[in-house]
Amino acid sequence: MPCSNAEPRTRSNRTDWGAHMDPQELESRLSQISTLWSVIQRAHVGKDAAFADYQALAGRYIGAVYRYLLAAVRNPDSAEDLTQEFAVRFLSGRFKAARPERGRFRDYLKTCLFHLVDDHFRQRRRNPQAQALESGMDVADPRESSSTQDAAFLESWRSELLARTWTALHEAERQTGQLYFTALRCRVDHPDLSSTELAEKFSAALDRPMTASNTRQLLRRARERFEELLFAETAASLGTESHERIREELADLGLGKYCEKKDPNDE
Repeated sequence: MPCSNAEPRTRSNRTDWGAHMDPQELESRLSQISTLWSVIQRAHVGKDAAFADYQALAGRYIGAVYRYLLAAVRNPDSAEDLTQEFAVRFLSGRFKAARPERGRFRDYLKTCLFHLVDDHFRQRRRNPQAQALESGMDVADPRESSSTQDAAFLESWRSELLARTWTALHEAERQTGQLYFTALRCRVDHPDLSSTELAEKFSAALDRPMTASNTRQLLRRARERFEELLFAETAASLGTESHERIREELADLGLGKYCEKKDPNDE
């Protein structure tokens, strides 16, 4: 099978319930949610200038919000409704208990979402007739431990960072013609192939002869570019250029292998 140029799914553990959804359906829902966020945000423009940076960050990572809510309620439609509710609450400043200036934006966002999910299950307990989940789907346990909730949120955030990095790599390939996305995707699709076998697939995909040595060099450069883009995406999520803080964040997310050579002083 030739290498595909579609964006790959990242590996997920059992807390990433989105891994069970058809990738095209997930992409479609995420696109709709991004559009919805933009519509709701326009209705709140200028109401809180001091909060504008956090609004922008929340919009940037609205995909992580949906991924977490999907893991929490285990129903795509309910998760989409809750994402809309999150957007309305967040942009209107109704998460009073959470304070973004107290620390990392990811922690602030997590607190907002935990309150939202708690409210969701509290309403369900008060109204037994509510059918928020479709029949035949797993029902999430509202009494899940905080460690389980933390793991689900970290997985949603990690998945979103990686997805955004793959998208950036794909866009860079379209703009520059450097086939790093195609090469890395081919390796992801065929992890067990030798360099020689992979070179044959590259030759077919790129319509030009590739040697094993060429293939190894292309993959090395592709991995380096992916790491640079992930580092930049993580920096954007933190709002800092501090290499120390970015490395700590990647390590916390289980992505420490991507931060080994990112400080210019290490060169």
